[in-house]
Formats: sequence, C-alpha cells, structure tokens
Amino acid sequence: MRFITAPEIEIALDQKSLIEALRRAFRMGASARPYQAPLRNRFYIDNVHADPTILLNMPSWQVDGDLGIKMVTVNTGNPAKGLPMVQGVYLFLDAGTGKVRGILEAEMITVKRTAAASALASSYLSRSDASRLLIVGAGALARHFIDAHRAVRPISDVLVWNRTPKRAEELVANYRLQEDASALNSIGVTGDLEAAVSGADIVTCITASSEPVIFGDWVREGTHVDLVGAFSPDSRESDDALVQKARIFVDTRTGALAEAGDLIIPMNKGLITEDDVAADLFDLTQGERDGRRFYEQITLFKNCGSAIEDLVAARLAYQRT
Repeated sequence: MRFITAPEIEIALDQKSLIEALRRAFRMGASARPYQAPLRNRFYIDNVHADPTILLNMPSWQVDGDLGIKMVTVNTGNPAKGLPMVQGVYLFLDAGTGKVRGILEAEMITVKRTAAASALASSYLSRSDASRLLIVGAGALARHFIDAHRAVRPISDVLVWNRTPKRAEELVANYRLQEDASALNSIGVTGDLEAAVSGADIVTCITASSEPVIFGDWVREGTHVDLVGAFSPDSRESDDALVQKARIFVDTRTGALAEAGDLIIPMNKGLITEDDVAADLFDLTQGERDGRRFYEQITLFKNCGSAIEDLVAARLAYQRT
C-alpha cells in the first residue's frame, strides 16, 4: 500500500491528461462496464464552539476494475484559521479483491478533478474562440480552473474577483510566477464584478456564497457560465434570471437534481423544470445531445462534483507516481 501526497498528485495530474481521462470515463457510461457512483452521503456536524463541519463520503467503482471512496470534510471557517476549507483522504482499492492499493491526499484530487470536469464541459459548451476568462472567487480551486480552461480554449486574458481583494491579488501574483503565465496577454484583479461578467467569454464562479453572485442581467450573449461553489439544495451562485435565459447543463443529472440549489431553487418556484436540463457529461461525451447550438447562446454548466471524477483522478495519479 502506498501513500501519495498532494505535491506528488499535483505533478502527476496535468489538466490535459485528466480532462481526456474524464472524457473517456463518461463515454463509458454506455459500455458493458460503466462506472458506478451513488449519491454521496452527507453528514452535518453542528459544532457548539466552532463552525459547522460537513462530512462527505463519495464512493465509486467499475466492476472488475477499480474501487475508491473519498472521505472529506468541508468547513467554511477554516481559511480564517489558516486551514484548507476542504480536507480528507482518498482510499484507492481493487474492486475484485477489496485490497487497498493506496491512500491519496483528497484535497488535491478534488481541486484537480473539479477543474478538469468544468473544462471538459467547456470543451462542448463555450465558444471555440473564447479568450476572456473571469474567475469569481480566489480560493484553493481558482488557479487550477485557470489552468483547466486554458487547456481547452485559447484563453489570453484573465480577471479575478474576490470579496476580499487581497486574496485575489495574491492569487494573481502567484500565478504570474508560473512558467506558462507569460503566454497570457494579461492577468489581473477587478473590483467591478458586473463589468467583468459582461465582458467575459467564460465566467467561472467558485465561491462559498449561499446567495446569488452572478446575475442574468449582467451576462451577455455568447457567454458560458460555469457554476461550481454551491453544493447544497438551499445554496446558489446564480439568480433566477440567469438560469431562465441560459441553456442548462450539469455533470450528472442524478447529483444535480438532488443537490444543486442553482437549479432546485428556481424549480421549486416553477420557473424551470427538470426538462430544462439539456444534457449531462454522459450525454455530451457520448454525442447523445448537442452542447452549444449557436454562437450567441448563453450556456450554463452546474458542476456538483461526481465520485466518478475522483476515481479517474486517483487512478491516473496512482499510475503516474
């Protein structure tokens, strides 16, 4: 049994390889040995003297193949204490014997696969000439989303907005140190979120907000909106106007319709229905449904996160370390 650390995982999982591995995995949904991933278990620990902690258990497997389970905690108060908001471990096993092959650090698995899933969706949903990327939220996921979107689209200009501008400034300063950052025309911080949204080709929202951050009136024709942060039925990053004007896509229908407040809240109001979800990643990768249909279309992808993505990322990291 091996223990694989976060630095090892970061080196092993380049975005282009991971995106293509996810594409192959979702295409296998129609095969004789599809990946299986039940809805994650969620437990709420309502601490008395500290912020609440959410415990998530996310299993996935392929018959006669690999088996894995991610166990993570989410605590929104952690960053103020100098701790990651998401922490945990990933158990990678053999499905045929149950033997534990490895234990992997889960935070790096999570940030890498989450960004890769959004980029996979973007390869079907954003305009092929999309060059202006807006990142809303400057947490641990942000730099990986810049890398991921650059892997599938000709991104030349990046703006970052965060409620605390200092964190956005730190993200930008650190990203400029990357070897490939010189290929960008610009990367900077914005304080005007509305103007930044209206000028972007791709908007990625990765916040801990439970209330709308991106509003439909701000989004111009042809924009692709990537919603990542909210992961409970009563939390959302978009308003009603945005989901009503966009063509909606999700990573998995089962997960999104059970957990995505961005969709569930307007559904409960009768503003949209389940039929308004045009496709998920299974449909897109298998060619069952179209992605972007015309240049001016507004597309919206809700990324809830799937245990399939964790297993694919863990396998690739295991193979490469």
